[in-house]
Amino acid sequence: MDGYTLVFAGLLLLCGGLGDRLGHRRVFLAGLGLFTVASAACALAPSAGFLVGARLAQGAGAATMVPASLALLGALHPEPGARARAFGAWGGIAGVAAAAGPVLGGVLVWGVGWRTVFLVNIPLGALAIWLTVRQVPAARPRAERPPLDLTAQFIGVVAVAALTAGLNEAGGRGWTDPPPAFGREVPPVLGALAAAPLAGALFLWLERRAAAPALPPRLLTGFRFPAALAVGVLLNLGFYGLLFLTTLYFQCHRGWDPLATGLALLPMGALVAFASPLSGRVAARAGTHVPAVAGLLTGAVGLLGWAAVGPHTPYALLVVPLLLTGFGTSFTMPSATIAAMEAAPHEVRGAASGAFNAARQLGSAIGVALFGTLAAASASSAFYAGMRLSAVIAAGCFVCGAILAALSGPAARTTPNASATEAS
Repeated sequence: MDGYTLVFAGLLLLCGGLGDRLGHRRVFLAGLGLFTVASAACALAPSAGFLVGARLAQGAGAATMVPASLALLGALHPEPGARARAFGAWGGIAGVAAAAGPVLGGVLVWGVGWRTVFLVNIPLGALAIWLTVRQVPAARPRAERPPLDLTAQFIGVVAVAALTAGLNEAGGRGWTDPPPAFGREVPPVLGALAAAPLAGALFLWLERRAAAPALPPRLLTGFRFPAALAVGVLLNLGFYGLLFLTTLYFQCHRGWDPLATGLALLPMGALVAFASPLSGRVAARAGTHVPAVAGLLTGAVGLLGWAAVGPHTPYALLVVPLLLTGFGTSFTMPSATIAAMEAAPHEVRGAASGAFNAARQLGSAIGVALFGTLAAASASSAFYAGMRLSAVIAAGCFVCGAILAALSGPAARTTPNASATEAS
């Protein structure tokens, strides 16, 4: 689990820039092919070590295709309103898949076996490759291809990977757990978290001097794109951090099996197919700040509802917080994505997509590590105290995100983009 997240988050910046250089369709197909082949390797894995290696390859494939998918969608819809609706549809489809995943996974593992969870990716991946070749036109890659600054790219991967690894391991090992083979030297979690900002500072310093930076410095000038990145971090921190705790709540403290837990969480994704496309349509008419602020505030109310959860809370009372949280998150995500992509010049939208998705992944890792630490206790009273505090923090993250979205709102309206029109 951690290996996939580690590689996925670590390579997003690099792979986003590759699409800008080599062509997003080509990079998307390469990532999709790698993900499909790696899924087959996972399903056929003869050992745990082989499975872990195949999962690392899956993460690399996902990091390659996700930024390219958003850039392709933006290029295929140069008109701002159509682009906003397309991103809304993209978010709706992704949300339906995310909501169906736990239920389908629970059914497959319970009824057939864990290998089928990976087997289902193979026909879907093959179909997606065929549809991309048939339906998505190939665009010319950039004529100018400055050589990649491999040193800067490597340092950037180290920075993101160290932060993700430290946060992932914090929940299981503890923040100060010493390495078992080296006595009382630097704990690995704190060592990784200390290395991450140092590598990040070095990465930014090298990027300012690189001929082909993975994160063009102009993306970080002004307020709009950094604000979109912050919203992505806060949204995923609050949502996925508390989603992790709700899974523990149902399985470890209510004693429900994985299938029952997946069904219990289903209301959280029930409105995704409706909320995400609606978000895109509202953003096309009123600007990205309107659905983002409304969604974040709605989600904050739902997250705050988990502060009152106890060991015997009837499930019927949990449906409302689940619905509000799911609707708010899915109503926000397409608008946050649109805001990030619209704030970037057309020629670096692959890098912008990579940065935005990397920010989201880091937010998820922070949320799981932080909330897992707050609720890391076998005693029920300590768990519920940590869950209540986590719910308040998650709701606060959503409120802060709403404030940032409101402040960047008027400038983030989907106005025509001259570079996009020229490119089309």
